[in-house]
Amino acid sequence: MSNITLKEVKSKNELKDFVKFPFKLYKDSEYWVPPIIADEMATLSSDKNPVFDHAKARYFLAYKNKTIVGRVAAIINKSETEDQGLKKMRFGWFDTIDDIEVTKTLLDKVEEIGRENNLEFTEGPVGFSNLDKVGALTEGFNQIGTMVTWYNHPYYAKHFEQLGFTPEKEYVESRFYMSQLGDLRFMKAYNLIMKRYGFKTGNFTTTKELIPYLDTMFELFNNSYKDLSTFVPISNKQRDYFKKKFINFVNPEYIKFVFDKDDNMIAFAIVLPSFSKALQKVNGKLFPFGFLKLLKAKKESKTLLFYLIGVDPKFQNKGVTAVIFYEFNKTFKKHNIETCIRTPELVNNTASQQIWKEFNAEVIKRRKTFKKML
Repeated sequence: MSNITLKEVKSKNELKDFVKFPFKLYKDSEYWVPPIIADEMATLSSDKNPVFDHAKARYFLAYKNKTIVGRVAAIINKSETEDQGLKKMRFGWFDTIDDIEVTKTLLDKVEEIGRENNLEFTEGPVGFSNLDKVGALTEGFNQIGTMVTWYNHPYYAKHFEQLGFTPEKEYVESRFYMSQLGDLRFMKAYNLIMKRYGFKTGNFTTTKELIPYLDTMFELFNNSYKDLSTFVPISNKQRDYFKKKFINFVNPEYIKFVFDKDDNMIAFAIVLPSFSKALQKVNGKLFPFGFLKLLKAKKESKTLLFYLIGVDPKFQNKGVTAVIFYEFNKTFKKHNIETCIRTPELVNNTASQQIWKEFNAEVIKRRKTFKKML
């Protein structure tokens, strides 16, 4: 008989145990990037995160000899299961020691909840929506993580497959160096495109200038990604939540907009400074000095994360991305940026892959979600 017990998280202290388990699991890892504990608690709290207007989640901790050895979030997104008719049981925030019995105990519970709710399959690791972290790392374990991705040990994928899960979606993360860019085609094309289509660009130096455009940007985000198989639209309340959550991390110079000749927003791109090293130093705590370390990274980081890029489908073959990269190139040179990292992007998102083909970008990580029929 298994000596593993499962306990559902019910109290704030138990939720803190849930959030802090990876700090113990990865304490010797030079590649794991810890979240801010208070932010993670808010993300997982139904009274703080507006995603719970149309999602529900239950959190479980696995214990062995009274010690926490694993965790999982069992998630149902009603926008997906009811509005889209996709009978999917999500699981995320999955972490475990290298013990197949612990993984089995956690995922059996997820499957049980899925069946109770008449769902057809389970898939993970995924978050509540498209703006959450996604996928278990399958390659690139010797690369430092980012604030927008999960890191995990190599045995996770083996555990999933051993328990009858099959790879469902694959994502790649790539890296390119500013020194490699040279005189790319997008630089030559910029003037031609701007003249031909009458495009205009939006560049900002203060957060105050940026704020009036953010709602339109989220509408464009929903429109740009709606045809992807993984997409769940972002609600207005979620939009406000994400604005508040990320605004302190964004350097306004690293958000670019493109408008058509009638001043309609047709493209946006968000780049974040890399906070990985700073988050490792902070180790989950903003106070007393963590916030200052993050502020320093925001101003001084020479590595950037391409977080999101969205183009109105009607303009996707009109050279809009050349305009965005031309503007970014000027900003990056001004700040002596050295390295750019592309956050996870679906392997079969060919429109996005096309954008990067000129950049000599090398794939540094792969990650997958895993699926099992219920």
